[in-house]
Amino acid sequence: MRPASILSLLLIAFCFHGTAVVADESDKPFAEAHVVLQVADGDDETQARALSVANNLIKHYGGPDFVDIEIVAYGPGLSLLYPDNPNQDRISSLVSNAVRFAGCLNTVATIERTTGKKPELIAATIPVQTGVARIVELAQQGYVVIRP
Repeated sequence: MRPASILSLLLIAFCFHGTAVVADESDKPFAEAHVVLQVADGDDETQARALSVANNLIKHYGGPDFVDIEIVAYGPGLSLLYPDNPNQDRISSLVSNAVRFAGCLNTVATIERTTGKKPELIAATIPVQTGVARIVELAQQGYVVIRP
């Protein structure tokens, strides 16, 4: 095999490997539990409940190093990640405790197409193309899916 072909194969393998790593962004080797919280509801009370569940899990497991949490917001639940969401202080606290927040780009595109304006999301948002697919990926990796 020619050196250029080998290099191409290595690059392809690296790209696929990189994709797999992106699917699990957790860097918590001591985590006893891996949880994904699904937020698809725009109701403030429901969103606050999801944040409470994340906070309670951190307390239950004895700190953020012992539980891996990702909150995935899509559909009306994407409003959780708007800068003017009333839960911003709680979200900031959870981000500082290594809770990840993923936002669905399909929902962003739908909102932009419908309203003519692209919604702004908080800086901590991890963009994912499809929120539901992200939940499926995490479930396949062993995460427990919870819909508060």
